[in-house]
Formats: sequence, structure tokens, C-alpha cells
Amino acid sequence: MSSAGRPPLDVMIRRVDPDVPLPGYALPGDAGADLRTTVARTLAPGERAVLPTGVSIALPEGYAAFVHPRSGLAARCGVALVNAPGTVDAGYRGEIKVIVVNLDPRESVRFERFDRIAQLVVQQVERVRFQEVAELPGSARAEGGFGSTGGHAAVDGESGTSGRTAMSGPAGGNRYASVVSDREGQ
Repeated sequence: MSSAGRPPLDVMIRRVDPDVPLPGYALPGDAGADLRTTVARTLAPGERAVLPTGVSIALPEGYAAFVHPRSGLAARCGVALVNAPGTVDAGYRGEIKVIVVNLDPRESVRFERFDRIAQLVVQQVERVRFQEVAELPGSARAEGGFGSTGGHAAVDGESGTSGRTAMSGPAGGNRYASVVSDREGQ
């Protein structure tokens, strides 16, 4: 049984690389199964690459898989996924590939064959019918977005040490305060 009390979902998988370990969960209760790369690659600071995982899957209709970053790679090495999360649709049968980027400004990152590079989360998804209307019903949030609920000095009215408000401060033309300028006191 899965952690939600349901039996696990059977997903067909094919190894494109016959030696790659199948995706697996590191610990009970984990949401993401580890994906590994089948190639060795070094990424210079700011460089991105498409890394193959050596597997392809056939998801049942009504499901999708989402490729998420690994928090350890992000925290220790500055590795992120360019299109996180990447979406694997139920009809896709090709090899799953991961677009990684090295965001560290100084250090290169080295991947070895079979290093864990991402996590695959499989979820049930709804197919919707969009119904055009002249006006949407009201809600508590209304049109507030992009930090409208606060929680950071830059969106709560102050842009760090500058003393200028987020809406009139160092906004770079988009009316949003820069977190970098907050840290640097500009």
C-alpha cells in the first residue's frame, strides 16, 4: 500500500540505457523517485545542459510525471532545473531528459554517470473544459499576485536597507523590488 492507503500505481518503464538503475524512492514516504544521468558532464558556472536519464515511461491516461530539482544539489552546488518542474505527459514515450543549469557564480559542477540529478513525481491530473465568461466570481485574493500576501520586506513596503518602498524602489522597470539590491543595500 502507498502512504495514502491506496495500492501503488503501476507504471511501465523501459531502460534506454540497459545499465541505468531504475528510478527509486530513497526513503518511505518520499514523493519523488530519483532520476539518474547516463552521461558524465562538467558544467561551468552559468552553463546549462540536457542530461539523459536512460529511461522512458508509459503513464496511464489521467496522470503526468513532473521532474523536480534535488534540494541537495541546489543547496550544495547551485544546480537548478531550467524548466522546473518539467512535465512528462501521459502520451510521451521518449527518453526523459533533464535540463540542468549551474547557477554557482564561481565553481564548476561535475556529474558522473549514474549520479542522481532530479526527482520524478507522478500525479493524477484533471482534464478541464474551459468555459469563457464575461466576469469571474469574486474571491478573497481577487487579482492580488506576485507577493500580494507579503512575508518579505521587499513586498511588505520596504526594500531592505534602502528605505524606499517596493513599488517605488529599485524595481528595474517591472515595479517589483530586487532581492539582490535588498541584500546589497542599494
